Amino acid sequence: MVQVCLNGPRTAADGTAVPLTPESMADSAAAAVAAGATDVHVHPKTPCGRDTLSPRVLAETLAAIRARVSVPVGVTTGAWAEPDPAARLDRIRSWTVLPDHASVNWHEPGTEQVAAELLGLGVGVEAGIWSGTDAAERFAVSPLGPKVLRVLAEVTDPDPSSAAASAQALLSDLGAAHGRPVLLHGEDGGAWPVLRLAGRLGLATRIGLEDVLVLPDGRPAGSNAELVTAGLAEYGSR
Repeated sequence: MVQVCLNGPRTAADGTAVPLTPESMADSAAAAVAAGATDVHVHPKTPCGRDTLSPRVLAETLAAIRARVSVPVGVTTGAWAEPDPAARLDRIRSWTVLPDHASVNWHEPGTEQVAAELLGLGVGVEAGIWSGTDAAERFAVSPLGPKVLRVLAEVTDPDPSSAAASAQALLSDLGAAHGRPVLLHGEDGGAWPVLRLAGRLGLATRIGLEDVLVLPDGRPAGSNAELVTAGLAEYGSR
């Protein structure tokens, strides 16, 4: 499985290739799926380009993407989109259109409540376990662990010379991860080394403009589809 992460918390300052409107996200998702992506992760945006959990924006974004692709589509529930845990829950409860799955960062306040709410709505939970946090320890004892869709092992080390080792350490911390599938990915300078490691280990992975803005040879990526094409080649060269 190779998931495309379309935009993340990036903004227009990160370049014109980053899709920020429902229409551009749909175009980008369609091209990425045509290039081989089998799952989509997206951050719905306000008109000014900020991440949001707004039910209206979420519905518009999901409708636009689903009109173009037939693969699962997931969204973020990151605390930066709604810092107050109670308000974040209220936002999720007000969603009128549901994603196929949603990522929940296990180190953030309110994690268990957010994950439980999503599971109750029938939304798959991607448990975001970030390196450099206590997320793995917290997830290990969570009663919700066996119920999540998969674990996102998120390597936050951007150094290409150490990211793979950081990934191995994170996987060791995760242990059996409640028996759930693991999707391993890195970010920025660590994105390509971690993707190659995921290929060698036979783990699912992801690639896209949320995680990295350049191709393996250092050239700026022109699109998510270009990153997916390169990612599949790197993943398959394990």
